[in-house]
Amino acid sequence: MSHDTTTGWPKDFVWGVSTSSYQIEGAAQEDGRAPSIWDTRCRLGKIANGDSGDVACDHYHRYREDVALMKELGIDAYRFSVAWPRVLPKGKGAVNFKGLEFYDRLIDELLANDIEPWLCLYHWDLPQALHDIGGWAVRDSVGWFEDYATLLARRYGDRVKKWITFNEFSVFTLFGYAIDWSAPGITDRDTHLKAIHHVNLAHGAAVDVIRAHVPGAVIGAVHNRQAVWPEHGKEENKHAAALLDEHWNRAFPDPQLLGYYPPMLGQAIEPYVQAGDMARICRPLDFFGLNHYGPIFAKVDDNPNSTWGFAWGEAPADADKSELGWAIFPDAFRDELIDLTHRYKLPIYVTENGCGGGDTVDENGQVIDNHRVTYLKRYTASMHEAIEKGADVRGYFVWSLLDNFEWGSGYGPRFGLVHVDYETQKRTKKASFDWYANLIKSTHGK
Repeated sequence: MSHDTTTGWPKDFVWGVSTSSYQIEGAAQEDGRAPSIWDTRCRLGKIANGDSGDVACDHYHRYREDVALMKELGIDAYRFSVAWPRVLPKGKGAVNFKGLEFYDRLIDELLANDIEPWLCLYHWDLPQALHDIGGWAVRDSVGWFEDYATLLARRYGDRVKKWITFNEFSVFTLFGYAIDWSAPGITDRDTHLKAIHHVNLAHGAAVDVIRAHVPGAVIGAVHNRQAVWPEHGKEENKHAAALLDEHWNRAFPDPQLLGYYPPMLGQAIEPYVQAGDMARICRPLDFFGLNHYGPIFAKVDDNPNSTWGFAWGEAPADADKSELGWAIFPDAFRDELIDLTHRYKLPIYVTENGCGGGDTVDENGQVIDNHRVTYLKRYTASMHEAIEKGADVRGYFVWSLLDNFEWGSGYGPRFGLVHVDYETQKRTKKASFDWYANLIKSTHGK
């Protein structure tokens, strides 16, 4: 069924793109930047093809070219993250002014091109120096993050009004502390529980700091939320799906917005909760950031060493899938937006949505990524339908502006609207870039 998405958008709907520091910046050893836990994971050989973020998209040097692409695209806003080890090499203490000055230049370039900066404090790149003294597993991490947030709020709050505390809490805690899919690669139940709680406390502390130092700040957090369904609908997988749902979808937004942990996780985390903690976590927010791709299928993990007893299952054989094998369910996106509106009662910004593939430049110098165009058409149509059904959605950011370092998968999957030749750093606009530019133009009259 076709759906007209050129009309009927809310007034001042925000169209944007998203990136993150380690995935695009490069310059990993330049101008005083120190290693993050992801630099270390790359050195340990845990990344496909031995890849690393040392150079990535060289955005540190090419940011003006990339902002020019954003201007051509016609976006209203750009979500990016600051690299904690670039501005505080040891994670605390001495400030690296060359690192701060890079983000000054980036923010000023965005504003000069009428693009609003949306600054995310943390997109997974914890300074290695902090991990070495306990990282998110120790309660001191709350204070470290509070000081880091204070530094950025004071430095950029005169120009940046849209603030995000963390990106995808559940991903970096679950994959970093319970399943060895991300840095720092710990698989320990108690460490995972501590990390969840301390990150929640750090979020609350950062909200208060930004509120105190940035007049007119609009503050939110970005959560990955996807429906979790039992693999093949089997009865024996239902408990695994329910437990994964708590970890994936509710471990962070529930305490942050409702004031309590979901029941099974709450019972496990109780030993680490001190008096007053839930009030410190549950701070007033202005919006809900949603990263969404497709549903997750859960199954029982029979491995006796499994941290939690659930595992990722397979999507139905007849389901639509991306080139990466990710399930494509636009209706689940629509339903998630409606459910979020009712559950948390905050305006929603879709801060990531996109489609990965193996895009290549053809003999005519073009990248015809029709798979991504089709995906974006279907998902924006579902978002439009959700709005018509009452979902309070105020904006949409495509992941990603550029092909980039995709964490454990290295440079294999490409999610960008712009193709990057990693050998030459040449940028080539894809067919999806033109499609998105036309959508923005049609809805905003630009």
